[in-house]
Amino acid sequence: MSDAPAAPVGALAPLKVGIFRAIWLASIVSNIGGWMQTVGAQWFLVEQGSSATTIALVQAASAAPVLLLGIPAGVLGEFLDRRRLLIGVQAFQAVTGLVLAALTAWGQISPALLLLFTFLLGAGAAVQLPAYQALVPDIVPRPLIPSAAALSSIGINIARSIGPALAGLAIAGLGVAFVFALNAVSFAAFLVVLLVWRGYRPPPSHPEPFLDATRAGLRYVRHAGVVRRLCIQLAVFVVPGSALWAVLPLVASARLELDANGYGLLLAAVGVGSAAGAFVMGRARSAWGVSTTVMVGSAVYSVGVIGIVVSPWLPVTLGILVVIGVAWITVIALLNGTVQAFIPTWVRARGLSVYQIVFFGGTAAGSVLAGAVAQLFGLVSALVGAGALILVGAASLLVRPLLTTEDKGREIVPLPLLDLPVEPDVPIDATAETLVLVRYRVAPSNREELVEQLQLVGRSRRRTGARRWQVYDDREDPDTIVEAFTVGSWREHLDQHERRPTQYDDDVLRRAVELALAPPTVEHLTARRPAK
Repeated sequence: MSDAPAAPVGALAPLKVGIFRAIWLASIVSNIGGWMQTVGAQWFLVEQGSSATTIALVQAASAAPVLLLGIPAGVLGEFLDRRRLLIGVQAFQAVTGLVLAALTAWGQISPALLLLFTFLLGAGAAVQLPAYQALVPDIVPRPLIPSAAALSSIGINIARSIGPALAGLAIAGLGVAFVFALNAVSFAAFLVVLLVWRGYRPPPSHPEPFLDATRAGLRYVRHAGVVRRLCIQLAVFVVPGSALWAVLPLVASARLELDANGYGLLLAAVGVGSAAGAFVMGRARSAWGVSTTVMVGSAVYSVGVIGIVVSPWLPVTLGILVVIGVAWITVIALLNGTVQAFIPTWVRARGLSVYQIVFFGGTAAGSVLAGAVAQLFGLVSALVGAGALILVGAASLLVRPLLTTEDKGREIVPLPLLDLPVEPDVPIDATAETLVLVRYRVAPSNREELVEQLQLVGRSRRRTGARRWQVYDDREDPDTIVEAFTVGSWREHLDQHERRPTQYDDDVLRRAVELALAPPTVEHLTARRPAK
């Protein structure tokens, strides 16, 4: 991301799209239930006298399923009807939440069993997340995607501001079991919205074998520098940043001597800041660009985390948490929206699943580490250390800013590289490994520039399906350079031309062709299977 300012888009513009508005409101209700569930689970463990490590495991149990199910969930979200997938997940979560509420009401829940149910609800979220995030670009125009991502984050943080406060009141008056029951009802409310929605038309999909689709998604992220860099920056921020959420119940109970209502008030302050932060984020991005905005947001968050342990007074702590909320939403929503807008349609759910693995995996790892450090060295050491690490991550953007996306067209553009007879004499095995040889004749004056440009072509080939890629000199013809790459199957190679290239990939290849003396010649070889 360069620091070039982007054209401003209204923060509320996506809400003009009716179905996005309906799903957004339903997700807020569901997230309110989720935050009530989290507060109820954490406070249940506090009342049971559980250790800091066990309390931190609530967040870890919610996030860990993404590590196990994230990639398969991305494949499912890519090729299944996303609305139907979300319906199935919401139904599963509603039933799971209801069973948890019943067991708690009967006094049959234990810390271990509570963490198991938390894990199951997290598994539902893990399957849902890639499909839900990939659904957003299906229903809003691309220029609105960053604002839609910010609104989604606003929804989460509106829920953060309301859910904990409601949970505190409900726990004090009606008990933890009632809070768990409300969470089940919130899933049911989202389910009703999805069932009523009949206008969704899934984008055209081209199903692939599960393992091939999984490898293709991982290969894309590995060779897409922009996505990879965003994921690294996310991890650098989230791993230490999650320390605050992991030990905040202990800050409330041990340091500030608050009850469940007081803890809910702390989270409400974060939610208020997060809701306001979405509007700050848009203006900051327009003025500074993505990289600088992420750097400033990370730095402010780090100072806030350290300030939490310095402040002994509740009003000051609440003010700091509002600022923390602004900084958190700025970083998370901006990185999320940029990823959603950048990843091309053919691999969007799979790419987002990797992003979510980084986010939730980083949350789980950071929560466990924070709990362990707090247990061994105390809250002050845990939060000061986390703040220092976040500040180092922010400073790294001065040395290595995020990559630019403004010059990379994201529309799918079929590449007219194939020149085959309609009915080849030799039948083609669609599953056979394919070797492609592309020969460029080049003038000596352009040779080095072409070789350099072909490195960009190679990254494009790998993003879109190549398993191996290399440039060779032709020893019999010094004026010829040969590009050679293999693809897992002939079917995938056809996808590599017809369904996967973006405008940027097309621009990269066209520049290589322009440097050659004539259009390159292409050979396609498919592997022969041994005779049975």
